Amino acid sequence: MALQATYRKHTLQFKFEAGTSRGVLTEKDTWFVSISDPERPHVKGTGEAGPLKGLSVDDLPDFEDRLREICQTFSEQQLALIPDDPRFLRQLIPERFPSILFAFETALADWRNGGNRIIFPGPFPQGKMDIPINGLIWMGKEDFMLRQTEEKLDQGYTCLKMKIGAIDFAHECRILASIRERFSPAQITLRVDANGAFPPGEALEKLTALSTFGLHSIEQPIRAGQPEEMARICRESPVPVALDEELTGITGKDHKEALLRQIQPPYIILKPTLLGGFGHCREWIALAEKLGIGWWITSALESNTGLNAISQFTATFQPVMPQGLGTGQLYHNNIPSPLTIRKGFLRYEV
Repeated sequence: MALQATYRKHTLQFKFEAGTSRGVLTEKDTWFVSISDPERPHVKGTGEAGPLKGLSVDDLPDFEDRLREICQTFSEQQLALIPDDPRFLRQLIPERFPSILFAFETALADWRNGGNRIIFPGPFPQGKMDIPINGLIWMGKEDFMLRQTEEKLDQGYTCLKMKIGAIDFAHECRILASIRERFSPAQITLRVDANGAFPPGEALEKLTALSTFGLHSIEQPIRAGQPEEMARICRESPVPVALDEELTGITGKDHKEALLRQIQPPYIILKPTLLGGFGHCREWIALAEKLGIGWWITSALESNTGLNAISQFTATFQPVMPQGLGTGQLYHNNIPSPLTIRKGFLRYEV
């Protein structure tokens, strides 16, 4: 047996203009990595490498060239078996390519399990477990955000996450106020994600205004890379803070622990595509639990291939808190998926 790694590129088309703090998205490039044995061509493991523009450390002009080289290096090793050791892939794939590491982890796990999209066997891919998720409200004009909110409430979500920072802050507060006029915090959990949009000098004032809406948390209120300012905000904010982009690019276990000890956030958010796959996420989770920090897992605009892998990984922790795994319905040309959403829960349909 000599395992081979190949890839193909796919451009996902959004159903609408998705507003982010860095502009508007209409499409997203992603690469599917395949692992196979020429002697057993019917068994193929597939993973997804899809760096986010402006956010991923591997959003680089030569990304595809480096992916091609990594696939070639993997294939040249003539592996008779795959070492079940995270250090194997970390030695093969440079730290600056976290989405490629995630893709290889997924593809190898899929191959080991027969190439049937089962990444982590267990109750979830057997259709015996549901994962609570939040409904995502994208940035955009006020009427667009209000329309999304109504749709998510009608669909039965009890946890909503609203991206803020793209339109006038007063308009965003009006949307939150309109939800709170109808639903108490006991009925609907509200999260907001600023994607680093607040200047440090204005952040606490805005957080005080947001605190009147009984928010569960705010993700990344200020731009990443300002740990002293973030630590101050975490201490003083009336809304619990969750680190998101702040974790990107931090790979060593000691560096991870030092960051968490310095900032002491109430929560961290884990995105396998941005953080380097499941092994790195497990390290973050172990450190967070050691330090009394809450966490949840979020997808990062992957196709259904990546979302399926992340969902199965998330299910291994039997989460009770809503996770951020509902982005699979964003694209016109997504990959067929066994995942469905019903009343705010993600389920694997067998």
